[in-house]
Amino acid sequence: MAGKGPLPRLKLALAAVGPGLFLIGYNIGTGSVLTMATSGAEHGMSLFWALLLSCVFTFVLMVAYGQLTLVTGHTALFNFKTQFKWGKCLALYILVAVIIGELLALMGIMGIVADLLQDGLLRIGLPFVHPFWIILVIVAALYTMLWYGRYQLFEKVLTVCVILMGFCFTVVFFMVKPDFAAIAAGLVPRVPNTPGAFGAFGAFGLVAAIAGTTCSAALFIVRSTVVAEKGWTIDHLSSEKRDALVSATVMLYLSGIIMAVAAGTLHVKGLKVVDTVDMIHLFEPLGGKIAAFILIIGITGAGLSTVFPIVLIAPWVICDYRGQARDIHSPLFRILMLVGILFGFGMVFMEQRPPALMIFSQAFQACILPGVAIPAFILLNRTQLMKNRRPGAIMNVGLIAVILFSLITTGFALVELF
Repeated sequence: MAGKGPLPRLKLALAAVGPGLFLIGYNIGTGSVLTMATSGAEHGMSLFWALLLSCVFTFVLMVAYGQLTLVTGHTALFNFKTQFKWGKCLALYILVAVIIGELLALMGIMGIVADLLQDGLLRIGLPFVHPFWIILVIVAALYTMLWYGRYQLFEKVLTVCVILMGFCFTVVFFMVKPDFAAIAAGLVPRVPNTPGAFGAFGAFGLVAAIAGTTCSAALFIVRSTVVAEKGWTIDHLSSEKRDALVSATVMLYLSGIIMAVAAGTLHVKGLKVVDTVDMIHLFEPLGGKIAAFILIIGITGAGLSTVFPIVLIAPWVICDYRGQARDIHSPLFRILMLVGILFGFGMVFMEQRPPALMIFSQAFQACILPGVAIPAFILLNRTQLMKNRRPGAIMNVGLIAVILFSLITTGFALVELF
């Protein structure tokens, strides 16, 4: 029968979890790769517990924000603004904090991608190309796609990037032949009190960065928007939960395999990750030049997949706050997307290295999480708003656990930042 082959079934399955794949592409970027690789190299798998909890809580909040959007018919910030006494202040705080955090991340991402592509071009014998010109080509191509594209196109592009990332990181995992015994031995949960790449309490900073890059406040605001963009209604609640589960599971797999590669190779040899390009050079003797190229492709794909949602965030959250329809071809969207994408040139004019800025932006994201988790818990339990769609006991326990986790990781982030 038509449509019963493996390829049509795969397309149908991917279409059913479109928002989840979009968010995987957004969430697993160069910041995630660098954070997980640094964690694995510095502390083995001892911080895997932070990643696991972050992914579990990411699933809980994705379901929560999707359910809130489908039941109320409104996106997150509009609900906050209209349902709380001081809702306008809360919504504006989240709006400003999310945009600032994402613009900082955008500068770091474009700087890292430019460094990686520059290294890749030199490897194949091409002359030195200044990062400015590499970023200019990327910015022009992305803005052209944003100018003419629609959400459905972006979802397909990010789906391809996610598949490419998964393939590249899995291949590299087996090519570098990590020490499986060291990986297993490091799974005992702990917070090592050892100095690392992030100052006197390096492990605290890494826990905050892991939470910030995985259980990101911006992720849940975007989740609300992409569920609305998908056109789902209250009848799609089961699809929304399945989509969130697939998304969180793939996030755990991709992040975990990067941490495991570093833990089973660099940590065993006592090597540290300082820069993304240096990381490629560290892995090359272990897996060869082919592994280095595959890793460059995977990390570049991770970076570019994150740029799309970041550039869309400012106009999306502004429309979310104002309760307006999201028209990507409107003058407002095109102006804001242009301003956002121009921040990609930021690292060209800064002395700070891209990885350091990325880690700062991830820790900054951890500080916003309580302001996203607590309001969602309150609104989901309002009978007048949710009627018979309020969360059950298990969901509420999960939401309370998320709130506690967000407060702890915020404390870790503040220790590291200040």
